[in-house]
Amino acid sequence: MRALVVVPVYDEAATIGALLDGVLAADEDVDVLVVDDGSPDGTGDLVAARPEPRVHLLRRATKDGLGAAYRAGFAWARERRYDVVVEMDADLSHPADRLPALLRAVGPGGADLAIGSRYVEGGGTRGWPLHRRLLSRGGNAYIGAALRLGVRDATAGFRAFRAPLLARIGVARMRSTGYCFQVETTLRAVTAGARVVEVPITFVERAAGRSKMGPAIVGEAVVRVTWWALLDLRRRLAARA
Repeated sequence: MRALVVVPVYDEAATIGALLDGVLAADEDVDVLVVDDGSPDGTGDLVAARPEPRVHLLRRATKDGLGAAYRAGFAWARERRYDVVVEMDADLSHPADRLPALLRAVGPGGADLAIGSRYVEGGGTRGWPLHRRLLSRGGNAYIGAALRLGVRDATAGFRAFRAPLLARIGVARMRSTGYCFQVETTLRAVTAGARVVEVPITFVERAAGRSKMGPAIVGEAVVRVTWWALLDLRRRLAARA
């Protein structure tokens, strides 16, 4: 399988080199695409200066959200006919040494979507302050109750998709901009009948820089998840009528 790791970045110059080193060392057959939303700290220039043929750079002029960056990266992967596309953060919070496990999970005869999960046996977090742990746990509890996905870590950002699934769930038409993008792809995959598995990982607090999580991102997730839950309720009530 041809696999591509898509890494959206904005001001990640402090960690992008180590991230690329880790991914390239984890699997010698994997390519990396860094999607740079015009980072003023020169992150894109650092990537462009790397000589490795397995490292690619997609420059975008504006910073318009995680979802938009991933959609651009997925389109790039589709044009080049990759079989598997992986989402991964640039801040070293996702362990590169778990990349082979994700890829095995979506290998021949395997799942359509493998999620690097903090909340299954063997998974966990390290270095997170209490408020971040509560926000993540609480968010996933609400998502689980509202959408009934059967997934413990629907907000996880380290995940591998089989390329046909991305087309099947219409990822290019999604409008989520923040971390809610992860929830929407999970919801669409489950609704489409895809096989979804969770692979345990240990999520580590970012090595440098500031988290992009903020009130607007949390607000988008709450509103969208609630709306999707209401739509599902209406469908179920209509089916009973």
